Amino acid sequence: MPSLKSFLAASGLLFASVCHAQDSSVLTKPVATVNGVGIPESRFEFVLKQNMSQRGMSDSPELRSNIKETLINQEIISQAASKKGLENTADFKIMMDLSKRQNLVNAYLHQYVSTHPATDAEMHQEFDKIKAHMGSKEYKVRHILVKTEDEAKKLISELKKHPGNFAKLAAENSLDPGSKATGGELDWAPASNFVKPFADAVTHLKKGQMTSEPVQTPFGWHVIKLDDEKALKLPSFEQVKPQLEQRIEQERVQKLIADLRAAAKVEE
Repeated sequence: MPSLKSFLAASGLLFASVCHAQDSSVLTKPVATVNGVGIPESRFEFVLKQNMSQRGMSDSPELRSNIKETLINQEIISQAASKKGLENTADFKIMMDLSKRQNLVNAYLHQYVSTHPATDAEMHQEFDKIKAHMGSKEYKVRHILVKTEDEAKKLISELKKHPGNFAKLAAENSLDPGSKATGGELDWAPASNFVKPFADAVTHLKKGQMTSEPVQTPFGWHVIKLDDEKALKLPSFEQVKPQLEQRIEQERVQKLIADLRAAAKVEE
């Protein structure tokens, strides 16, 4: 017997963007009947299409079976709810109003994105912009993060005398919990992954060098050492094309919403 939690999860999977898809044609043959009430094939086909187009699922006997089972369970519970008069409650009416508006939003934005697709030229331009931002190298860096400039200067003085003590001093003094246990070591990363003052310091260091002065960022004061560097290997355009397309579509939608908001008369 499936739990309520698992049933709701399945319903969410199948109906996340639909909620209550009102059937324009109730005359199509039913895929099943519940207490004499037919579940129209049009409803089934709509949900199947949603799963395939918006969730990337493949048509399969298993998917069709899951959809039918969920629609049947939905109808059974809906009928039980109607018998209790739940559809006449104020909360339910508000829920239906919100559901209708959200579905209108989804339909409007889906139509807009469909009629304003990202072009290959735009995606190439975005790809080049990202590559320029990330640079051509990635770095293996250690750092020690402390609260004050004086603390950082003392550590630099100590390290000038004993360069091999960087990991030890990081473990003893660094406020960065993510790297403290590894002697201040950070994962390989392009400079663009760091905040600007930190990134600027890293790119001016040569392999094996340490910053001669403390570097301040919003997190505190850093002593930075460059352990190694190598050429940055980026995925090809084709590999990231779906993400580029999504990124451009999201930017389009954000601009559309901003333009609609600017043109609307909103009183609070």
